[in-house]
Amino acid sequence: MNIENHFETKDFFTQAGARQVPASIWWPKASRTQCPVVLVGHGGSGHKRSQLVLDVVEALMPYQIAVVAIDGPVHGARRVTFSDGPVVRQEFRDLWAKGESVDPMIADWQSCIDHLCQMPQINPQKIAWYGISMGTAYGIPLLAIDTRIKAAALGMWGTCREPALRLKKDAAKIEIPVLFQQKEQDEIFTHEGQLDLYRNIKSLDKIYKSYPGGHTDPKDDQLNDIVQFLAQHL
Repeated sequence: MNIENHFETKDFFTQAGARQVPASIWWPKASRTQCPVVLVGHGGSGHKRSQLVLDVVEALMPYQIAVVAIDGPVHGARRVTFSDGPVVRQEFRDLWAKGESVDPMIADWQSCIDHLCQMPQINPQKIAWYGISMGTAYGIPLLAIDTRIKAAALGMWGTCREPALRLKKDAAKIEIPVLFQQKEQDEIFTHEGQLDLYRNIKSLDKIYKSYPGGHTDPKDDQLNDIVQFLAQHL
């Protein structure tokens, strides 16, 4: 299916303190009611319109679910010169290691959610999260405090990458339904580290699933499981 034929899309900015937060939204053209929305945390080498985001936009088309993504802390429109790939991934890893980027990203996402809740095409009672890898690193702290998010698809991140203490503490505050995914040949995160993070999630309604392959964007069965889970809970 062609995204442009079925979805309206636009870029916009919200304000979080002194920061402008670059965001993109897709919403169904045919919808005559307020749409559920999935917030997408992209990966460490991507941006708000990366293929990971476009893949889930397309996959959610039949369900009339809107999608919103913001650029990560050193990604996309936050850069003076646009770039993605290995260079940006390493910049993110260096930033994560310092442990200072979590609270700003929470504030940025909450600014975006505030904006969405005022949009006439969005149902503020039906908000879910999808973020693997970096989308889990920043998603878990957001889910720990923002009760507007009703379900989350997470994974491909673990306590094997420091700093991890805050993630474990924040995971212990999450009580919404969670799908947690890991890849069997993940070359970045250990199986044990990912399972440890999953076990720290407090929710009694949680699922852990494993898929073949390395640390790459969800496709095929993995993406289908994400979409089915999100649609079920929205």
